[in-house]
Amino acid sequence: MTLATVTPPWAYTLQLPQDPRGPGIARATLRTVLLVHGMREVIDTAELLASELVTNAYRHSSGPYSLRLRGAGRSRVRVGVWDSNPEIPEPFCGGVPGEPCALAERGRGLRLVQECADAWGAYPIRGGLPGQGGKVLWVECTGRPELHQR
Repeated sequence: MTLATVTPPWAYTLQLPQDPRGPGIARATLRTVLLVHGMREVIDTAELLASELVTNAYRHSSGPYSLRLRGAGRSRVRVGVWDSNPEIPEPFCGGVPGEPCALAERGRGLRLVQECADAWGAYPIRGGLPGQGGKVLWVECTGRPELHQR
């Protein structure tokens, strides 16, 4: 008789201060978590997307922010970033960002979400004490490259 093993769901949350080293720490943590969970094939895409989200949280909010990683099925990870800024950027709010100028310093990053994520979304955090509101932006990506060919 063979017993099937089931991997329990997993989730990690990393609280980050308003510090320019935060995005690098978030990327290193993400890489370590995915390696430990045997998700090597999704690391590059997840790291690229997480880097964009945590860098935006650092740049566009004035307080701490957090990275949440959650297994979302076989070879699939959900990366979420909370920050205290309530403004939800495109494409997360349903809009489609315009084509950024080739020399523009801003505007290209969230376009990566559209190109690389299998799914994305956002939700506002309302109420609570001051500094506890804001938003969560999330993306899901998988290690199966055929899903990225649209």
